[in-house]
Amino acid sequence: MQLSSERKLADMRSAYGDALIELGLNDQNVVCVGADTTDSLKTKKFGDKFPTRLYNVGIAEANLVSIAAGLSIAGKVVFASTYAAFLPGRCLDQIRNTICYPFLNVKLVVSHAGLTVGPDGASHQQIEDISIMRTIPNMRVLVPCDAITVKHLIPLIAKTPGPFYMRLARPSSNLVYDEHVNSFEIGKASVLQDGSDATIIACGLMVTEALKAAEILQRDYSLCCRVIDMYSIKPIDAQISEVTSENYPVLVKRMGISDIFGESARDEEIEELLDKYGLTSNQIVEVVLETRRKTKK
Repeated sequence: MQLSSERKLADMRSAYGDALIELGLNDQNVVCVGADTTDSLKTKKFGDKFPTRLYNVGIAEANLVSIAAGLSIAGKVVFASTYAAFLPGRCLDQIRNTICYPFLNVKLVVSHAGLTVGPDGASHQQIEDISIMRTIPNMRVLVPCDAITVKHLIPLIAKTPGPFYMRLARPSSNLVYDEHVNSFEIGKASVLQDGSDATIIACGLMVTEALKAAEILQRDYSLCCRVIDMYSIKPIDAQISEVTSENYPVLVKRMGISDIFGESARDEEIEELLDKYGLTSNQIVEVVLETRRKTKK
């Protein structure tokens, strides 16, 4: 896998808006639906280019899902977007019964998930959406780690029939992949670097932290760690996923926010917030070292 050689920041939402315009130029059936967040989700770019193909339904997320379903039945390829805190949480019934049950061609692309919307506090820090969406039959769940991944996954889900849920981050993030990489597949993961001492599997913004942790482990402890970007949460890559624990005698340690709400923090304090909830590269290092100690007992 060819990784980016420079620590360059890019915005996933902008990559989403640009990818939609490219789709719209090639397929007049591509439409977007928003819920008063078209500026923030960058779908306004699409609307400026194709003003008759962007529908802003206002602050009415259940209607957003139902209208997206209707457009899909009419033969459209529908991208429906708002904040993660509002989409699964407010309209799970509509997503389950109106989109997933009839297997409609609706792509739900959300932003502002996780702790990195620190100033907005716990009410907007959507941390349970991946768990919710992956349990619904027929729903596919993708969590890209950078703008390059978004650029390639958006056209991929556009040409793949059926419902998808894609989770984007609000802040600009490091480019993990080289701009010319084009090897993304639904149901597969990317091995970013190989190693035999431990394997760190991450998705979204945590992929950058995983790579930092691997650098620390190599530099300070002479441990060579494999790092995997599990951007396809469902379907998941069975060769390197949670099913590993059912088939191989290895110890699997999960890291994440453990049954607790987040809290408010200013933008400049986001790193402190990640540290409090155990989501930094240094804490990944600690977990790897502790897990290795347990396997040697």
